Amino acid sequence: MISQRTTMDWLLRDLAESVPQTRHVIVLSADGLRMAQYGTDTDTADRLAAACAGLQSLARAVADELPQGDGRMRMVVIEMVGGFFYLMAAGARAYLAVLAEEGVDAGLMGQRMRDLVARIGEHLTTPARVDGPTG
Repeated sequence: MISQRTTMDWLLRDLAESVPQTRHVIVLSADGLRMAQYGTDTDTADRLAAACAGLQSLARAVADELPQGDGRMRMVVIEMVGGFFYLMAAGARAYLAVLAEEGVDAGLMGQRMRDLVARIGEHLTTPARVDGPTG
């Protein structure tokens, strides 16, 4: 039987290798904890995951200002000198983040990220954290 970790590693690698200029691919929980990574070291992945927690919170606050919206963030794209950062909702309390170099095909990246989320959405869902003893 293939483990969830092996499945995630293979799928993240597939995304990175199918979109030229992809540098880092990270799966994280809503509270900014790294769940899986490809193309980066653990420290960088942890820093990016922590930053994503604040970014998704900010996106949710902005989304709440749309009266017809439901307050949920689908995707955030940040263009910077040297590249792009993508953050996509990937299930309940889970996110997919990608850092890519300048010149990346933005349309292809969005499509491949959506495909990945659809393929493994159940693996990207994290349970809600519970405070205190569990009974």
